[in-house]
Amino acid sequence: MFMKRGIKIILKDNERIDDLEYKGLKIIQSKKGFCFGIDSVLLSDFAKEIKKDSKVLDLGTGTGIISILLCGKTKLKHITGVEIQKEVCDMAKRSIKLNNLEERFDIINEDLNNLSKILPANSFDAIVTNPPYKKENTGLKSKDQVQLVSRHEIMCNINDIAKVASNLLNNNCSIYMVHRPDRIIDIIEAFRKYKLEPKKMRFIYPKITKEPNLVLIKATKGAKEFLKIEKPLIVYNQNGTYTEEILEIYNKKCNEENN
Repeated sequence: MFMKRGIKIILKDNERIDDLEYKGLKIIQSKKGFCFGIDSVLLSDFAKEIKKDSKVLDLGTGTGIISILLCGKTKLKHITGVEIQKEVCDMAKRSIKLNNLEERFDIINEDLNNLSKILPANSFDAIVTNPPYKKENTGLKSKDQVQLVSRHEIMCNINDIAKVASNLLNNNCSIYMVHRPDRIIDIIEAFRKYKLEPKKMRFIYPKITKEPNLVLIKATKGAKEFLKIEKPLIVYNQNGTYTEEILEIYNKKCNEENN
């Protein structure tokens, strides 16, 4: 059990609380299960342009990392996370309580393909998503069910996400996604199929000498054709340390300068 400001937070076996080192925010994660990575942090930074008082949807929220960070980085009014896995959803709910975000962040334990029956159409100002990267029948599959669902398109795929986003977004509002560069064609085809026009894209490189391994994409419902490719984001210097931009995204440069 963990106590914060008189609030009791129950930790289950093999769970821990990680400090996000940003405005005092924390998150509950499994010691053995799927934990968030740099892709979620980069997506939250990419989407921090979300306007004040926006109503936001987080598709496949997992443990809630993107939503928690966006609550700290933006002045969004409310964000709703959708997570199909009950145990992961429960973990996210306790992280919401841990961070006193009950009035700004809630979770729906549901298959995103059922959202049209639950949520009204054209009711969100922005959507964020860090979906499974691998097609259902490709790559090595984990024996752990949580990791399997998080990494492979078993419960949803790119087309499902585009369809749901198009239905739930207001016109001229955007979806922000992080994915793998090898899936770009699939993403653009699905987005355009459902009237989501790609507007901004940024490639993430582990090092300047390496190929990109992530891509950030923004697409806007009902927008005209025009795609901006932003400058590459390099994660590591050649000596293995974080680049200045990554340090800024992680809020570490400011912290180091103040120490």
